[in-house]
Amino acid sequence: MSDDTPTLDGLAEDLEDLKAVVNGFASQLEHNTNTVDQVAAKVATLGDGQGDDGENGKDKERPKTPPFILLLTGDVYAAELAALAGWVQHLLVPTYLGEVSSSATWCARWWEHPTAVARLHAAWLAWQELTDPETCGRTGPSVWHRDHLDPMLTQLRAADGPFAGCMTNPDRPQHTVLPVPPVEPLPGGPVVAQVAPATA
Repeated sequence: MSDDTPTLDGLAEDLEDLKAVVNGFASQLEHNTNTVDQVAAKVATLGDGQGDDGENGKDKERPKTPPFILLLTGDVYAAELAALAGWVQHLLVPTYLGEVSSSATWCARWWEHPTAVARLHAAWLAWQELTDPETCGRTGPSVWHRDHLDPMLTQLRAADGPFAGCMTNPDRPQHTVLPVPPVEPLPGGPVVAQVAPATA
């Protein structure tokens, strides 16, 4: 036999290598197929009821996307703010705020600060999704803390954040909120809604 003649051990090793490569390709194909199926399902969901006069096109409700709270007005804004206030009062404040200081500010009238309302609302929407076992998986709460809660609190409680003009001692309130400029319609765009302060 010549030196380049394959041995049984070498062939068996080559066969195992080929199996591993084929299994890798099969695993990647399965992953890609699942991804394509998920994207196709999302596209189909978004397309339902949009100009389709098919059998159930008019009966299907379009999926609702979370509202940007500062674009809401009137009763819709008031209802969304009330729901947010319940979450802030019963979960966020007692669990995560702790001591208030000049380096970690907080305002008892947070709803009067549009920046705070927007950031708190975004964190609350993420909390709803990432603590729901149907949508979050096992890592949802960890992702919420890392990606939503911590950055939001860092921004809100910073010494130069939206609560910087609010005193930390409740016996000496000195609440400063910048005036809201009048609403002007954007050329060819929507009117930006003023945020109406809610009552305490």
